[in-house]
Amino acid sequence: MGYIETSRVRLTEHGAQANLRALLLQLCVAGRVRCGAKTLRPSAATTAQVATVLDGGDFYPDEPIAAFAWPLLLQAGSLAQLAAGKLALTTRGQQALTQPPHQVLASLWQRWLSSTILDEFSRDIEAIKGQRAANVLSARPEPRRAHVGAALAVLPDDEWTTVDQLFTSMRKAGHNPAIARSDRALWKLYLEDPEYGSLGYDGHHAWELLQGRYTLAVLFEYAAPLGLIDVDYVDAPGLPAQLGRRRAGAAQPLRRATRDPADRARRLRHRPIPCLPAGHCPRTGCCRGRRGAEGPGQPRLGRPRRPASC
Repeated sequence: MGYIETSRVRLTEHGAQANLRALLLQLCVAGRVRCGAKTLRPSAATTAQVATVLDGGDFYPDEPIAAFAWPLLLQAGSLAQLAAGKLALTTRGQQALTQPPHQVLASLWQRWLSSTILDEFSRDIEAIKGQRAANVLSARPEPRRAHVGAALAVLPDDEWTTVDQLFTSMRKAGHNPAIARSDRALWKLYLEDPEYGSLGYDGHHAWELLQGRYTLAVLFEYAAPLGLIDVDYVDAPGLPAQLGRRRAGAAQPLRRATRDPADRARRLRHRPIPCLPAGHCPRTGCCRGRRGAEGPGQPRLGRPRRPASC
């Protein structure tokens, strides 16, 4: 039996601000956010608890995305730290309660870009085997995230951008969030069978499958919960995704390789947020935004308008 493809548009700006306060006040202060002492990842019970306070719920009811990301974002931003297995507010976290939410959210994004807590690729692309072999994945995720952050920073303000447009612009600008350490390392990554399913074969390691999927994971699962992008995504399991007003256009290998709903994002739009003080703005070269018309069948990814405070 076939399925009917439907899509959702999630406008994230106000929800992110509400979620920040709910996470800090309702959950962290109450000691209800538990994370692993070594991995720092939230437990299944914690993601379920976080999902109950998220404004509008998570992107999907049965798959934690924002509910998984928020505890990690708070730790990466030094707003909370583990104490006896539970997240407790730090001095910075206490101060965040009285600061403008948009500034706190923008700061969390900057700190996430340089965080070592999690490699998004290893969590999201579980079907690609061989990742844990020595010298296969690029050593650290921060350089990869830097490429994604730079690509997001130069998007047109408050316009929808398709995933295909995003990928094209990234490649033209030289933003390459490389996953494998080398061409040789690609042979150690595989789908299903280490010999016949190796990604080392020509045509088996498309940019969309590795760099593209990683880009979607970072944006859909971390930038969107922070309110930096709106997302238009497919509400049907197993579909290729498009991210925050950006169309994903995933190839068949991508469908097989991914487990996460970010692979069903349709498009994304970068949201307008007031800038931080000089030197701390998350956007490169702030400029007055332009609003573009949306044509039918043109999912897009967009960036926020430049606020007057820039």
